[in-house]
Amino acid sequence: MKIGIEGQRLFRKKKHGMDMVALELVRELQKIDTKNQYFIYVKPDEDSTCLQATDNFKIVELEGGSYPQWEQFALPKQAKKDGCDVLHCTSNTAPAKPGMPLIVTLHDIIYMEKSYFGIMTDKGTPYQKFGNVYRRFYVPKIVKNCDVLITVSNFEKKRISDFFGLTDDRLHAVYNGVSEHFRKITDQEELRRIKIKYKLPDKYFFFLGNTDPKKNTKGVLKAYSDYRTKSREDFKLVMLDYDEEELMKLLDEIGDRTLRKHIVLTGYVVNTDLPAIYSMCDIFLYPSLRESFGIPMLEAMRCGVPVITSNTSSMPEVSGGGAYIIDPYDPEEITKAMFELQTNDTLRQLFIAKGLKRAEFFSWKNMAMNVLKLYEKFA
Repeated sequence: MKIGIEGQRLFRKKKHGMDMVALELVRELQKIDTKNQYFIYVKPDEDSTCLQATDNFKIVELEGGSYPQWEQFALPKQAKKDGCDVLHCTSNTAPAKPGMPLIVTLHDIIYMEKSYFGIMTDKGTPYQKFGNVYRRFYVPKIVKNCDVLITVSNFEKKRISDFFGLTDDRLHAVYNGVSEHFRKITDQEELRRIKIKYKLPDKYFFFLGNTDPKKNTKGVLKAYSDYRTKSREDFKLVMLDYDEEELMKLLDEIGDRTLRKHIVLTGYVVNTDLPAIYSMCDIFLYPSLRESFGIPMLEAMRCGVPVITSNTSSMPEVSGGGAYIIDPYDPEEITKAMFELQTNDTLRQLFIAKGLKRAEFFSWKNMAMNVLKLYEKFA
């Protein structure tokens, strides 16, 4: 069987959530499937060494203009030329007319939810807003016409099923994994290297915020501001890949520009450097308003860090009792959780132990094996 996998952004240098999921899927399939023939479709970019071709995995670099042009025209044309029996699109969208059986990984449908846009539609970057418009146009067509839908949690499966009124068995929940290199780093030389590289403070909380409103960056800043007014400890807040101008706007909104001197902006962090950053932090903050899965929670858990996360969407399901659960709409709850995990060592060690155990449940190998079973339906 010939299987095409869309990985348009796999070669870009700054990879994020869905890109990493697609990359890990292909890497694991290379280990477990030597029978089927694969075509991995990517756009040429800087990081072409992240994935290597093998005997039955061909990497096809496709030009094709903008994201929509590449996806809607270049991708299906090439997949048809290669004689693919099925095409798997990995990042929420797909060609409206693929010309062959289609599998789509629908990570979430946040962009379709009126309540989400009713509250926060005026926020986010222009790029994010355009992406949401594109998805709102194409995803309903894709859901109607594709052969198999994959999503990443039972919570999201129910959201998709309810929203689109799906009554058939095309929709499957397949959990994401967490990479093996996420573990507690104890090598002092490695920790020192990462600390110098990203100019990290001695004591800090870690927050993977970005400009997407669902990440609740404003709520975290409010909670951290409150923490600093009440605590004698000098813990900084380390934020990954956040824009200075956007940060200052949020600090103006919460009325605390003085907080800036206590915040460290690392810029983009390569994935292999993250375990050391997790390992050196005191608490990992992940109080999102809405997530379909939440891989960073599991990464932090594997690194032996207590996690604060939300009682909303998929986060209770994925964290599975391994994280301190709070109401993300209440910054005071976030602050309270920070204090409790710092001052109550018994509670802290309990969540570290629970987190380590919970993270063992997830692996990229299991994810790839479940996806492969879905491919084999088309044999």
